[in-house]
Amino acid sequence: MTVLEVIQRSTEFLAGKGVDSPRLQAELLLAHCLQLPRMHLYLKFDRVLAPAELDGFRELVKRRGRREPLQHIVGSTSFCGLEISVNPQVLIPRPETELLAELGWQFLNGLTPVPVTAVDFGTGSGCIAIALAAKCSSAQVAALDISPEALVVAKQNALRHGVAERLQFYQGDGLDALPREIRFHLVIGNPPYIPSAEIDHLQTEVREHDPRGALDGGPDGLAYYRRLALEAGAFLEPNGKVMLEFGDGQAQPVCDLFEAQKWIVEQVVEDYTPRERILIARR
Repeated sequence: MTVLEVIQRSTEFLAGKGVDSPRLQAELLLAHCLQLPRMHLYLKFDRVLAPAELDGFRELVKRRGRREPLQHIVGSTSFCGLEISVNPQVLIPRPETELLAELGWQFLNGLTPVPVTAVDFGTGSGCIAIALAAKCSSAQVAALDISPEALVVAKQNALRHGVAERLQFYQGDGLDALPREIRFHLVIGNPPYIPSAEIDHLQTEVREHDPRGALDGGPDGLAYYRRLALEAGAFLEPNGKVMLEFGDGQAQPVCDLFEAQKWIVEQVVEDYTPRERILIARR
């Protein structure tokens, strides 16, 4: 069976299983199986797969048909041009979070004190913290998560990208896990923001494979924003800022929570869809 034939057949199979973008998913799985860049498949449509290759690819397609995320099958995802390892212990980074990270490193690069400092609240795979360190050479970043399993993944990713010496990892429930005397120029994060009752209605790939603790934002989805509005100010340098991702329809409630605690909301940034997605605030 040729490359083109297996792409076509697996596309039909994945479409029948309700997988989004089935042709793209099939191509990405085949590229992973053959250890080729995806675009090189187009130059090899007539290549016949060896029996071992075909067996291996079929198993990958079956897993994707069971709605296991592509990123878990291949073991990684791209984030801000960095290859980030992921597994079921960490949230798979979303494209909108790349915008959050970009805003973060742009802010840090514009500061004059050296080094500049940031804390990534709920670091998960470490993607935001690593992107900040990779894109801002003077940044010292604290990576904070309640999950020790997530921190194992984050540490591996930091080593992979050569920034581990500029990251410090803290395990604990919220900012209380940090030393009280520590201060940051930036508090950044993508806290859990899905209301608890809505999690069972999410896409299968998210509902059954992302860690629930990285999704569940309490009854109204705002539990972590309440805590950050109350607690983050004590950890900020005088010229510091908070940058937080939030969910659809949460812009006004999140702004209200911060303004009630005497924060100045500088901006609410839209993502690429465009939906209001990121809060930028200062004291």
